Amino acid sequence: MKTRNIISTAWNGLTTHTSRSILTTIGIVIGVAAIIIVMALGKGANALILNTVNALGAETAIIQPGAPDGDFGSSILAKGLTQRDFDAIMNPSNVPNLSMAMPQVFLSGRVAYQDKEYSAQLSGGEARYYIDTFDIYPERGESFDDDEVRSAAKVVVIGTKVEDQLFGSEGDAVGKFISFNGTKLRVVGIFPQKGSLGFFNVDETVLMPYTTAQQYFSGSDTFNQILLKADSTENVEKMVYDVRATLRDTRNIEGNDDDFQVQTQKALVEQVSSIVSILTAFLATVVSISLIVGGVGIMNIMLVSVTERTKEIGLRKALGATTKDVLRQFLIEAVILTGIGGMLGVIFGTVVAFVVSMILSRTVAEGWEFVFPVGAAVLGVGVSALVGLVFGLYPARQASKKSPLEALRYE
Repeated sequence: MKTRNIISTAWNGLTTHTSRSILTTIGIVIGVAAIIIVMALGKGANALILNTVNALGAETAIIQPGAPDGDFGSSILAKGLTQRDFDAIMNPSNVPNLSMAMPQVFLSGRVAYQDKEYSAQLSGGEARYYIDTFDIYPERGESFDDDEVRSAAKVVVIGTKVEDQLFGSEGDAVGKFISFNGTKLRVVGIFPQKGSLGFFNVDETVLMPYTTAQQYFSGSDTFNQILLKADSTENVEKMVYDVRATLRDTRNIEGNDDDFQVQTQKALVEQVSSIVSILTAFLATVVSISLIVGGVGIMNIMLVSVTERTKEIGLRKALGATTKDVLRQFLIEAVILTGIGGMLGVIFGTVVAFVVSMILSRTVAEGWEFVFPVGAAVLGVGVSALVGLVFGLYPARQASKKSPLEALRYE
């Protein structure tokens, strides 16, 4: 019997019981759609994080306290980065390829103006690093200079959202005072509207000299981290090597274990990509179990179909159809069912993933983008067809083994 005729017969068998065929494919549709959704959101999250990391610049690196292989707790308890460490790094004879560096002190709390409060991203640093590295010179007012850093001046540069939340209709905040933990700080500049950049949101930032943060708020003379910028992308690794050697010397480290870590953007990208990829693969594996459930459902329905069509099988065999023809027919029916279910699952999963991505871009992160997982789509359709082939084999064999005489007598 020709393959074309077998496919036509299989299709007619499916369309004869349309409702049952549709219900049979639902498990496959849900399974494939779930895989598409998980993979699409995983790729979107990966792209968002990588774009965030890359926004810091390929020539940048970060020094943080704590051993490179230590856990979060050990990082908190680790010896902090000091002014002595910073001064040693800034010495051109120690790190000749360093273009710029900035100590950073993180603060938490709410800033206030009159009766209004706002939970901003507070930190101490150097305005010139932000200007040169991120190209965010204040659009109004000015930044604080090195003299104000040395004197621990009570000045801040704030983002546009901070200004809107605190000053509202009063307009320009430059020259006015906001308070943090009871200390008044003069607003000297307003950052332009930039949104998320690196690991901070420019619009929600309140930046003060790091010396001010240490002297009045943090209660410590150490830094949370030091941001570095090499003179070129090609010299980043050399800069990191010199920084590590310098810090080992200033911190009197002997042996192989450092009590600090220097991470480049390349290392961060690789680390983040690895974590997100593993998590996405794990979730996709868990979700794919639903395809097995769908396959079992198809096998059950096909067995019912074989029983209901016993006379049809006997008649076809009596008219010359071979055991192989019957086997191929029922296998093709199972593959068609799962193949269509796989394609519908890809379409449904893509639509849902797109909608969820749009919602996330508006509520969680502006940079969240929808990424269509081509590989997952191809894999989903292919695996669904394979599921049909595997789980349809037993019902097809049961149908092909029926005796024409017994089949025709079946009531």
